[in-house]
Amino acid sequence: MSKRKNIFTEALEAKFQEQTRRNFLKESFMGLGGLALGGLLGSCETGSKGSSSLFDTGNPLMAKAPHFAPKARSVIYIHMAGAPSQLELFDYKPELQKLNGLDCPQSLLEGKKFAFIRGVPKMLGPQAKFSQHGESGAWISNYLPHLQSVADEITFLKSVTTDQFNHAPAQLLMQTGSARLGRPSMGSWVTYGLGTENADLPGFVVLTSGGANPDAGKSVWGSGFLPSVYQGVQCRSAGDPILFLNDPEGVNRDLRRASIDAINKVNQHQFEEYGDPETLSRISQYEMAYRMQISVPEVMNINDEPEYIHEMYGTQPGKAAFANNALLARKLVEKGVRFVQLFDWGWDTHGTSLDGSIDVGLINKCRQSDKAVTALLLDLKQRGLLDETLVVWGGEFGRTPMAENREGKPNAFKGRDHHAEAFTMWMAGGGIKKGYTYGETDEIGYSAISGKITPHDIQATILNQLGFDHEKLTYEFQGRPFRLTDVEGNVVREILG
Repeated sequence: MSKRKNIFTEALEAKFQEQTRRNFLKESFMGLGGLALGGLLGSCETGSKGSSSLFDTGNPLMAKAPHFAPKARSVIYIHMAGAPSQLELFDYKPELQKLNGLDCPQSLLEGKKFAFIRGVPKMLGPQAKFSQHGESGAWISNYLPHLQSVADEITFLKSVTTDQFNHAPAQLLMQTGSARLGRPSMGSWVTYGLGTENADLPGFVVLTSGGANPDAGKSVWGSGFLPSVYQGVQCRSAGDPILFLNDPEGVNRDLRRASIDAINKVNQHQFEEYGDPETLSRISQYEMAYRMQISVPEVMNINDEPEYIHEMYGTQPGKAAFANNALLARKLVEKGVRFVQLFDWGWDTHGTSLDGSIDVGLINKCRQSDKAVTALLLDLKQRGLLDETLVVWGGEFGRTPMAENREGKPNAFKGRDHHAEAFTMWMAGGGIKKGYTYGETDEIGYSAISGKITPHDIQATILNQLGFDHEKLTYEFQGRPFRLTDVEGNVVREILG
């Protein structure tokens, strides 16, 4: 009885709050102080005359048209948090093997900053065996035997660079366009721009694996200064799909509906009084949560998938695993979710432990994901979804051609330090060329020598495939229009099909 009472009490307390002395003072501030502050900072209100905002106060998640005809309807972005070593996976450098064990040339160290390398490290040759695959002849190592079979579906970006060499800021830059906290994530921008195709599901879903969140935390799927209705909804592949989604014991669906109606009447009154768009976000989130109680458990259930699908992905129903998340990604885009983000933690291979080594730990991480990533591409293709789903794979930076010598001393295991000057990402589907390699690094994989790409270029290209001019997808905040790519970014047109 107490639980049932608490639901109605929530609405009553909100109503009584409006009659308190504290609320009177708040109204005074909103009327005078807020007016002054708005004059100093510029209006943050959306939907005003002349504003380019796509935030619809009545239905913020309604489906919207992009700037031009898109090549992709949805995105599955697979972020390997910790930064996989491109030198063991995709960037074949036989010349580096010849330098194995030699002192690193001073030319590679002078004026450079590294996260942990100190003094003069040793060069470290590739630990994997490379071979060419498909008609494209793409170089893929034996660490990824399954991915080798779909080489002709993929465009490899060999010269991705960044200006950040620590995990959290590099992850933020890749996912939000800024190395600092407070900017909206890519998935939030996409949901803001396109809305959702399925009113019963979020437009932006996040799935994590590897036992931890990315170093930058949940900010990499946060909404920043966009209304919070656009932030990523984190789901789980084991247990309840979303925490606290179910009703408390003794509360049926009709009672839940009545309580939400009562709460949202108060929220609507507050919006009419103060005009804060976050109040509308709160209303939308209550309504979405109510609908999700039915839709989410259904779409997040992989038990009813055919046995051949489980074998194809290597799934483990009932457990939290990357393979489960890869299958869920397919199910989610199939149901109309715009942006699905997979974060897999544990790709940081410094060589300070066996699990964090490039000759043991990295192999284990590849075994956990290679089959599932390949299955995702094949499954999307057999369902006719790959052409309209852009799949992106990568980390936040790369790894050095030299071995890490933490604080000037050799590490216990084979590993590489963080490297910002060159790493590999890949894209598939969604209007991207098939069986193509773009960009090149020098003979040891240290620097990009052609086809240099930045995180802002990646973002601009993803938005382009969704039908957006990245310079025109903006949101007014603190008196000026902001965008995902800040003041940079170019679409990598050479990789477009």
